[in-house]
Amino acid sequence: MTRRLDSAHRDLRRRRLIKRLAWLVTIATFVFLAWGFVWEPGRLIQRDYAIALPHWPAQCDGLRADVVADIHTGSPRNGVDKLDRVVSQLSASDSDVVIMAGDYVILKVFLGKYVTPEVVAAHLKPLLAHKRVYAVLGNHDWWKNGARVRRALESIGVVVLENQATEISLGQCRLWLVGVGDLWEGHPDIPRAFAAVNDDAPVIAITHNPDIFPQMPARASLLIAGHTHGGQVNLPVLGRLIVPSHFGDRYAIGHIHENDRDLFVSPGIGTSIIPLRFRVPPEISMLTVGP
Repeated sequence: MTRRLDSAHRDLRRRRLIKRLAWLVTIATFVFLAWGFVWEPGRLIQRDYAIALPHWPAQCDGLRADVVADIHTGSPRNGVDKLDRVVSQLSASDSDVVIMAGDYVILKVFLGKYVTPEVVAAHLKPLLAHKRVYAVLGNHDWWKNGARVRRALESIGVVVLENQATEISLGQCRLWLVGVGDLWEGHPDIPRAFAAVNDDAPVIAITHNPDIFPQMPARASLLIAGHTHGGQVNLPVLGRLIVPSHFGDRYAIGHIHENDRDLFVSPGIGTSIIPLRFRVPPEISMLTVGP
């Protein structure tokens, strides 16, 4: 009799434990879905980065640049109202320049709505009254007609650099901005992009896909990219799950220093394919560059 009672008690405890675990899994799943599909994609944070570069000239110490990428206007929780918030915060920033690293439109995203590049440009236009803006195109832009996206951006005053360089002066700092075409769809031509760089002024290069980083010449003090969305999902222990890169999460997000060269990868604003962000909030990256 005692053995039967003990067995019954064990079975009861086991059933209670299983029931509690089932409730915990249900609650955790609900929190994950609410966080990832509803709350986080609608957020917009600003994050400061201090990037120290070797051989960076003293006259350019403290250069400020705000970086945005993968705007993907039209993805869920990321409509033109969100773009207006981005523009408002960029306009109010004390940065010297704004750099946009591609993917302003979306090819497709579940529950999303395609927004034309002309509409995106119209909502970006107020920013040009406050800041100089330089950009490259991303793979989604090319998939939805890169020439059209470029025309829309240039019509409002954005300088689009596709395998091109331009010399700029920001206060006492004179430097080159070099745009390299997207690795997947933009026919990148690094020698052509750097061809106009004819002196020893520092170079900041811009591209969409960071996988091109190992091919970049040492002449580039810093490469700025996007594309990865920071993995979109960053789970404890498991890490970043959705990184569209041949290098895994090596170039997924933030400042990377490798082989005496420097890369900064923006986590982006919108989403693509799956409208999910978890522990990778939409971000305006505020860079301060110094020696």
